[in-house]
Amino acid sequence: MFRRNKRNQKKNYAFIDSQNLNLGVQRAGWKMDWKKFRAYLQDKYQIEKAYMFIGYLPENEDLYNQMKAAGYTVVLKPTLEMMSSHDAEKKDEKLPTKGNVDAELVMYVMKEISNYNKAIIVSGDGDFYSLIEYLSEKNKLLNVMVPNWKYSSLLKAFDKSIVRLDVLRNDLSYRNYNKSRSGSKHGKK
Repeated sequence: MFRRNKRNQKKNYAFIDSQNLNLGVQRAGWKMDWKKFRAYLQDKYQIEKAYMFIGYLPENEDLYNQMKAAGYTVVLKPTLEMMSSHDAEKKDEKLPTKGNVDAELVMYVMKEISNYNKAIIVSGDGDFYSLIEYLSEKNKLLNVMVPNWKYSSLLKAFDKSIVRLDVLRNDLSYRNYNKSRSGSKHGKK
């Protein structure tokens, strides 16, 4: 029996549309535990690198550092404040921010394609249809992870590769143990 040289064996990579994932799980009524998700990707799919694509906001520096500490390779994109004529009248209200990371995600998937065996795309966005189709044709697609049951109908063509994260809620959700504990050593006796 021959053993593969593990040094030359390519690992799998994940490419995560953070906004699509985060908003999708929130719409399903829960909050992702990013450390658990990273461990899940490593343990279940041998994900060596997990690229997290996020729109940059200066006030979120702590979040970006937490993501890096959890094992993600964070890719930041400058954001724009979106303003309509209706919004211009409300000067004191916070404007919605747009940090579309689709182009960056596609670029990294293609730029890194020779460095990984298979890729996981984490998004329910139909804008990634052509990328997913290409990866599938090249036998480079491992899975498409979608946040919940409401993903783009364009991705239905890849049903065999779809992993719905809402069905993993119990394993991947964030739980604030400090709030839920009563009578613990940190709480009242």
